[in-house]
Amino acid sequence: MQQLPFASTHIAYSDNQAGGPPILLLHGFCEDSYIWKDVRPELEARNYRVIAIDLPGFGSSGVLPGARIDDYADAVEAVASHLDLPPFLLVGHSMGGYTGLNYLRRFPHRLLGFSLLHSHPWPDSEDRKQGRLRGIEDIRNTGHVLFVKQLIPRFFAPAFAKNQPFAVDALVHRAAQGRSEGIIVALQAMMHRADESDTLRQSRVPVQFILGKQDPLFDWDDMLAQTHLPSIADIQILDNVGHMGMLEAPRYVRQHLSHFAGFCSSRSGT
Repeated sequence: MQQLPFASTHIAYSDNQAGGPPILLLHGFCEDSYIWKDVRPELEARNYRVIAIDLPGFGSSGVLPGARIDDYADAVEAVASHLDLPPFLLVGHSMGGYTGLNYLRRFPHRLLGFSLLHSHPWPDSEDRKQGRLRGIEDIRNTGHVLFVKQLIPRFFAPAFAKNQPFAVDALVHRAAQGRSEGIIVALQAMMHRADESDTLRQSRVPVQFILGKQDPLFDWDDMLAQTHLPSIADIQILDNVGHMGMLEAPRYVRQHLSHFAGFCSSRSGT
């Protein structure tokens, strides 16, 4: 991982420096760029330039106290500017999707397209905010290890969690190596994020939705409703998949991303 100074801390990222169109990957909450391990090889084999960022407070990136989703998007822009990227495909998983929506609204000229992977534009409900506050209190009282042990298995479809316990345990282990402060900051950032539904309505670039039919974290009707917002939308539904398609069904996710990247590139003439 390379490091770039950012605000009062640093951002870690990887870049294969290939010659093809860039694809920039953003992980979700309590994750890091490790989650793309089964997706990146095929994209790289197709000569895409693949950049994966550890968002502030996760992986090898430093914690940014008081960060909001705006700051996470600013970190993405810092890396994109530092690498002098041409227009690129931005892919955001879950919280990375919230960050990507913010980025799409503020830096639309940077993008060839945007892929929302198990994510959505809606702000937190009051119930969800209360759940995040309870999580913050639990972490402050007992640390983050128990929090992630209870949280992460819920990300997966039940059959996958039962049949692939090693994959689930590996993600729990990585999250447990993280920092309580980074998780708390992210919970606060998600609580206060904006409604980005107008961002999708006004998008001038194609938007892809990759949805897990068994995603336990979101309401299915809400997930489908967002797909009607952009003028150009690619909708992919993964049966028997929860919230972690890049680990539960990596072959399908990398195929969908590759096809979408090709469509966005051909549409722009790159």
